[in-house]
Amino acid sequence: MWHMRDVTVLSGGMGGARFTRGLVRVLTDGAFPGLDSAPTVTAVASTGGDLWVHGLKVCGHLDSLMAPSPAAAPASRTVHDELAAYGVEPAWFPLDDRGVATHLVRTEMLEAGYPLSAVTEALCRRWQPGLRLLPATDDRVETHVAVADPKAPSGRRVVHVQEYVERLRGGVPAETVLHVGLDAATPAPGVAEALSGADLVLLAPDDPVAGLGPLLGVPGVREALAGTPARVVGLSPVATGTAAPAVGHLLAAAELPADAAGLGLHLGPRAAGGLLDGWVVDEADAGLADRLSAGGLPTAVAPLAALLRDDLDALDDPDDPDDRGRPDPSAVDAAVRGVLAAVLGPLGPRG
Repeated sequence: MWHMRDVTVLSGGMGGARFTRGLVRVLTDGAFPGLDSAPTVTAVASTGGDLWVHGLKVCGHLDSLMAPSPAAAPASRTVHDELAAYGVEPAWFPLDDRGVATHLVRTEMLEAGYPLSAVTEALCRRWQPGLRLLPATDDRVETHVAVADPKAPSGRRVVHVQEYVERLRGGVPAETVLHVGLDAATPAPGVAEALSGADLVLLAPDDPVAGLGPLLGVPGVREALAGTPARVVGLSPVATGTAAPAVGHLLAAAELPADAAGLGLHLGPRAAGGLLDGWVVDEADAGLADRLSAGGLPTAVAPLAALLRDDLDALDDPDDPDDRGRPDPSAVDAAVRGVLAAVLGPLGPRG
């Protein structure tokens, strides 16, 4: 039996939100076989996708971990529809009424001088997400993507990563990815402690460029991750048959490999100066285990596909941002159980 008191998840997208909510469900339902008690979960969310829209501060990664999923409580979009009727841009941003209330409160508190971490703590008191939620940084960090534009004097233009994903839908190759403000950012209060004090750290299956990239890029986070006494296990954000165009273009722009083995070896084993003690790939990529093991990275297999299903490719109604392909929660929970089994089994502590 493993006495695991604290689990920290680094999350930077919908894959991470699905996984983390599933993790809380599985651990809340009862002690998982191999654990002597249900650990406390802390989620550190990337702020690289944050943006200001209609005068409101929107923190999508934080909100996806804090509030109920749209599948559990579909939200109305009266405000979005009225703004579109006025012709107010950006019409492409999927703004729902419940989100407007959260964004208003967040914006008012930020403008009153509260740091994002304190604002997030206050918002969580309303939603009670069943975990401790921390932003990666209190500083403003945004991710922008340069794309070709023949009409621009420079031949290119820069768009926010949210516009690249939501409006352009990855239909235009990304030339460069820019993390504005990242170099000057510092970890939010509690982030370093959440890494150093954990028994297990999990890197959620999120886009390593625009999702986990800005989180790991906050100065001090990589060092804290490399130095934690916890086991660090990453979940592959890609699997054969689930690749999304936007993610593929972002990986190419960052000159990163687009397969599960390449990404795992890019993060690297801690024994060789990397960040990971283990790597979990989807069942479709089980054949990559030998390549990963040869690179010194212990690897296990779990049914990750339910976490990786691309929201954009799964749209039944492309004009309805709430009508997205949503994995069955039981499939998500099965993926979570598979990851926990791997962590407690082949990727578990030695000795």
